[in-house]
Amino acid sequence: MQKTIPGCFFQKIYSSLTGISMERDHMKDLRRYLALKYIQYLVLSSSNAVSTLLGLLGSTYTMILLQSAKVSSKSTAVLISSLAQADILVLLSLVSDVVLGSFGASVSPTASAVVRILLTANAHVSCVLLSCVAFEAYLITFLPSESRPLRTVRNARLLSRVIWALVAAECALFLLDEHLRAGGASSPSRSPLGLLFQLCGAAAALLRSLSYILGILLRIINVYIYYKIFFSMSPRSRLKSK
Repeated sequence: MQKTIPGCFFQKIYSSLTGISMERDHMKDLRRYLALKYIQYLVLSSSNAVSTLLGLLGSTYTMILLQSAKVSSKSTAVLISSLAQADILVLLSLVSDVVLGSFGASVSPTASAVVRILLTANAHVSCVLLSCVAFEAYLITFLPSESRPLRTVRNARLLSRVIWALVAAECALFLLDEHLRAGGASSPSRSPLGLLFQLCGAAAALLRSLSYILGILLRIINVYIYYKIFFSMSPRSRLKSK
């Protein structure tokens, strides 16, 4: 009987949180969560402790909220769920940082690079997913009927998997570059390891430049999309007020 107490305890906590979320207006909560994420990744130049903590709490609540029967399983919900799951990488980076900090100076450069790469993966996945949510909002506003065959749960899941796979490949290249920098700096440039070091270094540098440019473009595109949506909905609100 004593072994079942922790399980029952956490089950009651989960049930109570789910019950609270079902009583609230879940659409408003999801909009607030998206606004928080837009500020965290597309407005602020870099995340700070406050925004990171709020983001983790918001993602935890959102993952619980999306388990509610009141939240319909639509493509937007799939994208938001994947966005919330991306913060697991932040939690892993914080735990890894604490663990590595306990070892002090004995930590290898590659191990320290893993923490940075986890945060990079989280930022890149979140920015792309937020842009996908914005683009879907654009389609719903301006092309609701024409885009309906594209806005399916299956396509949203496929898109999320592709984004995760591309970011994972990107971070694998970054990690390989960091590992070669740490262990192969003394290799001759004409040796196979030296050539691999140069190739990975050039590819990683190019990818970092492209990621930076893509980040700027995504910010501009998101501002343009919500600018268009806002001013397209303003005349409707004025007509309703009359």
